[in-house]
Amino acid sequence: MKRLALALPLLLLAGCAATPNADKQAALTDSARQTAAGLLQTLGGELKAAMTAGGPAEAIGVCKEKAPKIAAEAAQKSGFSIKRASPKNRNPKAVPDAWEADALASLEKRLAAGEKPETLDMSVVVDTPEGKLFRYAKALPTQALCLNCHGDPDKLSPEVKAKLATEYPGDKAVGYSAGMIRGILSMKKAM
Repeated sequence: MKRLALALPLLLLAGCAATPNADKQAALTDSARQTAAGLLQTLGGELKAAMTAGGPAEAIGVCKEKAPKIAAEAAQKSGFSIKRASPKNRNPKAVPDAWEADALASLEKRLAAGEKPETLDMSVVVDTPEGKLFRYAKALPTQALCLNCHGDPDKLSPEVKAKLATEYPGDKAVGYSAGMIRGILSMKKAM
């Protein structure tokens, strides 16, 4: 009985100690979701404007030139490190690290289980040699508009094929259909 009396306060203290990390993770998750939503809304607007002005081939320039700038601005405002990642990457810098590959696989399982692609995200806190690191992944679902540049390679327009060959000679980001996860928006921040 005496041991139980001594153990109970320790258990309560341990539970209280875990709460700040859980609260911090929840706050970081909310911040990551807001940052991702703003970034994707801005990028979507730029892509739609380019599509209207010059068609899908024009939109490729948005992804290559403007998307990194939009991500850099969001990173500066939020303090997150931000990148787009996919095993079928278009940009050579978009190769996923081990955590990103696992996150993508987890989100794809959730999609297969019936979750809506636009709601798929996840966050964790991982231990690194440098300390605790918050990681966030937001699924990038393929929308009908995306198929102009990311769909069946045999159905891409000659202009898009030519622009992709010029801008991304090692392109692997084709062969998707609507609703598939094309990659993730990956964010991280030291805790």
